[in-house]
Amino acid sequence: MNDRQDPYAHDPYAQAQVFGYDAYGQPVYRPDAPERVYDAYGQPLQQQTHGYDPYPAQPQQPQTAYDPYATQTQQTQQAQQEWIPRQTGPVGQGEPVGQGEREGTADGRIPEPRLAADSAADPAPGSAPEADADAYRTEQFSFIEEPDEGSEDVIDWLKFSESRTERRDERKRKGRNRVVALAVVLVLALGGGIGWLLLSGGEEKKSTAAAAGAQKRDVIVVHLRQTQGGDSSTALLVDNETSKKATTLLLPNSLGLTTKEGGTATTLGKAVQDAGTGATRDALNTLLGADIKGSWRLDTPYLENLVELVGGITVDTDATVPGAKQGDGPLVEQGKGKTLGGRAAVGYATYRATGEDQGRQLARFGQVMQAVLRKMSTDPQAATTTVDSLAQIPDPSLSVQQLGASLAHLAEKAKEGSYATSVLPVKADGALGGQAADTMVKDVLGGTVRATAKGAPPRVSVKNATGSAAASGTAQVALVNGGYTYVDGGAPGTAEAASSVTYADDARAAEAKEVARTLGLPEKAVRKDTGAGNADVAVVLGKDYKG
Repeated sequence: MNDRQDPYAHDPYAQAQVFGYDAYGQPVYRPDAPERVYDAYGQPLQQQTHGYDPYPAQPQQPQTAYDPYATQTQQTQQAQQEWIPRQTGPVGQGEPVGQGEREGTADGRIPEPRLAADSAADPAPGSAPEADADAYRTEQFSFIEEPDEGSEDVIDWLKFSESRTERRDERKRKGRNRVVALAVVLVLALGGGIGWLLLSGGEEKKSTAAAAGAQKRDVIVVHLRQTQGGDSSTALLVDNETSKKATTLLLPNSLGLTTKEGGTATTLGKAVQDAGTGATRDALNTLLGADIKGSWRLDTPYLENLVELVGGITVDTDATVPGAKQGDGPLVEQGKGKTLGGRAAVGYATYRATGEDQGRQLARFGQVMQAVLRKMSTDPQAATTTVDSLAQIPDPSLSVQQLGASLAHLAEKAKEGSYATSVLPVKADGALGGQAADTMVKDVLGGTVRATAKGAPPRVSVKNATGSAAASGTAQVALVNGGYTYVDGGAPGTAEAASSVTYADDARAAEAKEVARTLGLPEKAVRKDTGAGNADVAVVLGKDYKG
């Protein structure tokens, strides 16, 4: 250290007392100098001394040192002075300390931290100093703590032990979960097997109960109208969503109906031509107790286009349809698996041989409709596109989208073979064919044959068995004037001696008696019987009828 760095370089007394320099560049005086007593921070005590200014340009003024540890004994002071030479190496050589010495030790290592046990070795205040300076260990005055590698090892071991314990606990937990899951699977499998046995045994009963109970049906009425001649053919397309079956129920034109307009009796064929689709649909709902949601008027040109749009149909034909003109070949030949285009399909669906019952023609119409449904797409959107391509004006009761969706559902059942075609039994006089018709209406439509809607005039069917044609006209006038709806029941082959008034529903008993009085018949002629399927009260005029 040069003179500029040592403020006491020119002080002979100070140089004589300097023992060396500590790690911070402070002069260390000889320990036997009484005036050189230092505190724990190397500051002189109880005297004025020249301070050491680490900044040579600003000499430190003499100051009185302050000892914060006034109770420190001379032994402690001496121990501090002995510790300093040990840390700085040989003294009095006039050589500056190295880099390692300035950092605290001669070799650059930081002193070890003072242990708690060492504090017990400190002498009590006021005790006599001991001759052996080694009684004070150097680590008692170490001010910089080293990281305890042992403590880090302990922490690492605790972490390892904790993670290993957690892994072991996790394996145990997963094992318990697997056992529980296996038990649950076994219980479910056992319960499912038992449930399957119970349910499978009662599946048939369940299906039967569903068939007997309320069923969901989608019913639309379609009228095939011929542009030439004005004849029509009517069918109900029934989609039973509960039983997963579909039916085309064909309705003869001779079926007796009563329209709301005027409450007059008419036939299905005349209602389609005169009353229109809406009034006809309402009359059918009234008669059959059905829920027909919409009407589809399918004129013959549209049927022809529809068959072409689906790519033609295949039908087992039961008749040969002649050509439109004399000398033309047959339009349709009789046989199995005949492929029909649009024009041939229309010709077959409307064909009725001379003297042939309309039921045969209706059956052909039903064949064509079922064959068309087999070729229709089961996708509602695609089916709707097909219907839209016909460019028809839809009935207000049935939009193009609704019709397309209904036809798609029917097509699905037709492709699966869950489709049937039937003709509703109707008598020559327009009345429903008794028990057979009632059963069909109930099974197919889920309805009950009833003559009139609630509040509508009672329908009275009159069969003239008097042998005189004039009797029918007289009875009709009397009934209409009495507020009843007259239904012509025709005439039997033979005359009857006595007249009869019958009713099937007990609720019509009073009305039957009133009808008898209106016609001038005795009350004993009234009795409960099957009656007429299309009327509330059935009357048979015998020879006793006076008119």
